[in-house]
Amino acid sequence: MKRLLMMLAMGFGTCIIANGQNNKLSQRPNIILFLVDDMGWMDTSQPFGDSAMELNRKYHTPNMERMAKDGLLFKQAYVNSVCTPTRTTLISGMSSVRTHITNWTSITPNQATDYKDDELSAPAWNISGLSTGNDLNTYHCEKPLPQLLKDAGYFTIHVGKAHWGSLGTKGSDPMNLGFVVNIAGSSLGHPQSYYGQQNFGNMPGKATFNAVPDLQAFYGKDTFLTEALTQKAISAIDFPIKEKKPFFLYLGHYAVHVPLQPDKRYVSKYVAAGLDSTEAAYASLLEGMDKSLGDIMDYLKKKEIEKNTIIIFMSDNGGLSNTGRGGIRNTHNLPLRAGKGSPYEGGVRIPMLVKWPSVIKPGSKTNSYVSAEDFFPTVLKMAGIKFTGTVDGKSYLPVLKNPSIVKNDRPLLFHYPNRWTTKEDEGYAWSSGMRFGKWKLIYLMKQKNLNCTILIMI
Repeated sequence: MKRLLMMLAMGFGTCIIANGQNNKLSQRPNIILFLVDDMGWMDTSQPFGDSAMELNRKYHTPNMERMAKDGLLFKQAYVNSVCTPTRTTLISGMSSVRTHITNWTSITPNQATDYKDDELSAPAWNISGLSTGNDLNTYHCEKPLPQLLKDAGYFTIHVGKAHWGSLGTKGSDPMNLGFVVNIAGSSLGHPQSYYGQQNFGNMPGKATFNAVPDLQAFYGKDTFLTEALTQKAISAIDFPIKEKKPFFLYLGHYAVHVPLQPDKRYVSKYVAAGLDSTEAAYASLLEGMDKSLGDIMDYLKKKEIEKNTIIIFMSDNGGLSNTGRGGIRNTHNLPLRAGKGSPYEGGVRIPMLVKWPSVIKPGSKTNSYVSAEDFFPTVLKMAGIKFTGTVDGKSYLPVLKNPSIVKNDRPLLFHYPNRWTTKEDEGYAWSSGMRFGKWKLIYLMKQKNLNCTILIMI
């Protein structure tokens, strides 16, 4: 009997410890990365400068305004000038200068995406992206951020665009990187179609590699891609909510990347306002993205978990302004210079918001600059995970707690020894840059000169 009582006591004690661990785990914050594709610093009715400017009045993004009122706005947030370098940096914590992933990756493995040039050629870079294996021409990342979160008890969900690695590599499948759930994420960099009536590109005899996978429930329906991904994301977080497990949701919207197909829910008012058809379509993509943000915030409130959920809103590079837009080139991010693909401010400065009700003072703004590699260590700190490995980033958790902190005394690097497209002006090819304090250094490799300019918008 005595032995039985001891065994019961030991078992009871184990239950207490286990329940204590579960309670501790359930108190960890849920974390959502709301990542927009190709969204510029000015592509919103929420100003990221000191006041509203002309382009801010062009768009309608009320939920970004709402998030800014509830959270912290970063006036000076930076990423790489094109998508894959930023996306791989976010989950590795490593600068693209270190990973040698300096350009966007092709669906085809071991195929460089550099536009041909008669004078220069790109150095050897990891043209197949990031991998957790030994794939050729990839940067090996043994423990990506989703895997670290999963190992710590988080339910990890990926919805939307991934674009970390070429087809067939470990990095092309989010589930190889630590995600428990993957919806619509693969090696593709943009959608073939935003329209459910067109099966998002999965039409017999017409599908290309850019046809978006996993959304069969919406085939033939009048559902825009942004809306379909939002509905899937909301459904996916239901399981961890019910199980009272902390979750990490990586919601990578394909919007507002080309093809600039109009979202008919919003496009007519932009046409009526005098925008050309291309710019009206672009504005409608932005508003559809903004609705998604509002739907996510509303759902968190409905489920009574918004106070313990962090939302990080950001873009993967500056706004498109070189080709594919309506109007005059290099005007879409004014007063920032140039756009996606350039080391100038229009190519690397992005809109960024963070909402964390239990920590951040509503309506805060900061002039502290942050970079893409800072996301990795910050999220680990938010989740209470200790990490002893090397990272290039620096946690911005202190800034979230005290936005008045401004310590812009470290260099931020932007390295693009590649050629993106036919037009090379404004640093759209063969360029590097460094921001240090109030100074910005731009190196245009073909011009063989240094262009040193002081930043105006600080």
